[in-house]
Amino acid sequence: MSAIATINPQNNEIVRQFEPHSPAQVAQGIERANEAWLAWKNLPLAQRVTYVHRLSDVLLERKHELAQLAALEMGKVLRESISEIEKCALTCRFYAEKAEQMLAPQPVGTEASRCYVAFEPLGVVSAIMPWNYPYWQVFRFAAPALAAGNVIVLKHAPNVPQCALAIASVFEQAGFPENVYTNFFLPNERVHELISHELVRAVTFTGSSYAGSVVASLAGKYLKKTLLELGGSDAFVVLADADVQAVAQKAVKARFTNGGQGCTSAKRFIVEKPIAAAFTAALREKIAALQAGDPTDPQTSFGPMAREDLAQILLEQVQKSVAAGAQVLVGGARPTKVGAWFEPTLLTNVKRGMPAYDEEMFGAVASVIVVENAQEAVAVANDTPYGLGASVWTANTEKGEKIAAQIQAGCTFVNEIVRTDPRVPFGGVKQSGYGRELSHWGMHEFVNIKTVWVA
Repeated sequence: MSAIATINPQNNEIVRQFEPHSPAQVAQGIERANEAWLAWKNLPLAQRVTYVHRLSDVLLERKHELAQLAALEMGKVLRESISEIEKCALTCRFYAEKAEQMLAPQPVGTEASRCYVAFEPLGVVSAIMPWNYPYWQVFRFAAPALAAGNVIVLKHAPNVPQCALAIASVFEQAGFPENVYTNFFLPNERVHELISHELVRAVTFTGSSYAGSVVASLAGKYLKKTLLELGGSDAFVVLADADVQAVAQKAVKARFTNGGQGCTSAKRFIVEKPIAAAFTAALREKIAALQAGDPTDPQTSFGPMAREDLAQILLEQVQKSVAAGAQVLVGGARPTKVGAWFEPTLLTNVKRGMPAYDEEMFGAVASVIVVENAQEAVAVANDTPYGLGASVWTANTEKGEKIAAQIQAGCTFVNEIVRTDPRVPFGGVKQSGYGRELSHWGMHEFVNIKTVWVA
């Protein structure tokens, strides 16, 4: 059973352990959340968004404290964690300001004297969240869901319990009524308790594709609406006319931010042959310059991976790829020191049949795949079970846009790193999940879209 504990990934030392909530406590918590919903949904929207706006203020006030917790629990570099929290605050403000517009009834022209579409809250929404962006994953869902009038019961990843407690305290400090937001400590093996309860109306999950299939299966059994944001193996397509040095710099950021532990991290660098050697050389130089170390040190480029087992899985994927013919230009191993460390790695000669090509590599490994032309680049980009994001890099933006349109992904970017933004929807296709977060589409995922017809 997965332990609920803070384990410092710099040295694998257990800092603090937590007892899971009992099944009775979970059931009672869901019942209390439902009671809170009966009052919360009837508050005027203007009052609900006031609470959401306060979240933004509290997050900014506490960003340094919260960032330290992420550095401790999952090894995130401090400046990246601060940026994550600032983005959470921005998103809370966005929904506080836009909720009235997004939830306004939409009139429909019919023969009725009055006909419109209303957006009403569903009730208790269960959230099962991952460790890699411990704050962003929660607030990008919570802000619109709460503004719409829902309440939340949440199970965070077992390795970020202090981040989870801090998030709950942010809601408390923002003045939210009791039980509108509830944090549960649960091992992964007990997620069914948050899905099967009759008062739970919907489930949102972010995590691996395998775990998502388990959640979807349970939710299907109990007929719960679901939103799944799952794994990705994003293509970073570099065309022959791209600026090699500038794009290589962007590539390092796209791959190694958050230690490469992101669903939307660029993982497969698909490069046209005429510039493949120059691009690979530039990428090698920039990766070799990265500085691993204490995530709270301003000089550190990236910290340890979040957990020891994740570092070991990544090492095995690299070793299998090398055994199948991939070449290591930088890194490719784990340092001898204690901790969940992994050397920033560059693989070339990557081909189908290798983990570096076929699987999601959730860590600091960049895989270069050389192609003859743009048509082959599209074919390789789509040769994956995943479909979360992709980017195309070229001096010809019109050509880039045409190529991006052919890539099977929930979002495609031309001459920009794949990223999330509260103004536009985010989600995937294929094994990267379904449903959309952010923008008004994210707001409408957890509402009853109700037709009202007055004769």
